[in-house]
Amino acid sequence: MTEAAMRLELAALAAAPLWDPERDEVVVCREVHDETHDVRTFVFASREPRRFFYSPGQFITLTLPCGPAGEDICRSYTLSSAPTRPDRIAITVKRVVGGLVSNWLHDNLKPGMEVPIAGPTGTFTCAESSSRKFLFLSGGSGITPMMSMARTLHDLGGMADVMFLHSARTPDDLIFARELALMEHNWPGFRTATLCEEDRPSGRWPGLRGRLTAAVLPLLAPDFLEREVYVCGPAPYMAAVRDLLRDSGYDMTRHHEESFDFATLMQGELEEALAMPEPGEARYKVTFTKSRREVECGGETSVLSAARAEGMRLPASCAKGLCGTCKCKLVSGTVEMKHEGGIRQREIDQGMILICCAKPTSDLVIER
Repeated sequence: MTEAAMRLELAALAAAPLWDPERDEVVVCREVHDETHDVRTFVFASREPRRFFYSPGQFITLTLPCGPAGEDICRSYTLSSAPTRPDRIAITVKRVVGGLVSNWLHDNLKPGMEVPIAGPTGTFTCAESSSRKFLFLSGGSGITPMMSMARTLHDLGGMADVMFLHSARTPDDLIFARELALMEHNWPGFRTATLCEEDRPSGRWPGLRGRLTAAVLPLLAPDFLEREVYVCGPAPYMAAVRDLLRDSGYDMTRHHEESFDFATLMQGELEEALAMPEPGEARYKVTFTKSRREVECGGETSVLSAARAEGMRLPASCAKGLCGTCKCKLVSGTVEMKHEGGIRQREIDQGMILICCAKPTSDLVIER
């Protein structure tokens, strides 16, 4: 690229409009690169110059043609990129054995391909914190929102004091290891430590071994009681951290964890859908206008769960009212809905609902 072309491209980016979270976006995959043997980062840019704006730790929802019959499937992934680098966004995805979407991404998504996305969404972020001292705790692929936060704090001048502790199964499973080491080298207020449970097949792991425990945490972060704590990882990991902090006398009002865990949420939805209704529980008829289907739904069951129990394929991702993927128009009827930010009040006022967290209080007609 010539100097003149670079100047023109930089000028176009500087004048580009901000990403509008109120509308869906189509992005183009620009780069795909390996982080580990089963983790890849996918980098996206807008088709037209666009500055992506979001809070570090938020996630986006992708629509991908990876269903069993080639139908679209929606899935949410945390952004591993930083909003301080606004021309591109990135997700970092671990290949899961039998995982429909993660395997499709690893096997099929190539530079130049276009992907519809929605978002950003989520409240797990350090952007609203007034603290200057942070403790980031991550396990496995739960490192992605922490990396977004760390990159952002670094780009903003590295004035924060950050201790970043990551846990992995083996050294071969360490994600962003080289970048974390470089950040520690360049940023006086940034320290990182890694715990591995096992050695690598080729040799022993020379670093810290085992899991994060009440004995290990004070050695790595002696002042952890003074720090704002952010945690993300598998559900058992986050539960163990909660117990560890609580038993240590930590002020749990300063503890934040990422509650978006697709596997756990979908398992909970399945259990709800298959559960027998309680004796005396109200039952309502739900009519879907476009698919011309009717299902019966208990007053304590979400519309999405009842529909899927009857074999309906409906777009959904988080199943917890976070991502907004299952948003539908409620033509008639009433629901009780407790969401977690996936729908805006103006949309509710316009008659929209999230069927993953909407429970009927009357018969319903839904435009879907």
